[in-house]
Amino acid sequence: MSASADSYYVPHGTNWPIIGSIGLATTVIGIANWLHGSSPVMTFIGLAILIFMMWGWFGQVINESLSGKYNAQVDMSFRWGMGWFIFSEVMFFAAFFGALFYARVFSIPWLDGASNNAATAELLWPEFEAAWPLIQVPSSQGIEKTRA
Repeated sequence: MSASADSYYVPHGTNWPIIGSIGLATTVIGIANWLHGSSPVMTFIGLAILIFMMWGWFGQVINESLSGKYNAQVDMSFRWGMGWFIFSEVMFFAAFFGALFYARVFSIPWLDGASNNAATAELLWPEFEAAWPLIQVPSSQGIEKTRA
């Protein structure tokens, strides 16, 4: 069966994601048990389920492609979808590294009184010293709590 130019192939439902979830859960539980002195058998069973899932699911997708069910539009949508997924992952990690950069470069020195925050260091945490990594977290002892 070959795809026509005006049709869009939508794959049918599959059980491979649930098999992958079972394999992943079995692997993680097996690793946790293995770290606590149990046998590694459960870990290897989970890995075998994951390999079986990947073999089956990739084989199904490859067979759909080789049988001609995908036209150029479907192929392009798969490529764009993967591109957008990779872009979203890059932005996700950029946000985390941006938060780390903010904590490292701006907020820690501000707690030590950098810029116009001398009162913060003097009144709240006079013994605090800005260093990265932050070994000693500022204590809230001695700070009066006011109620509005």
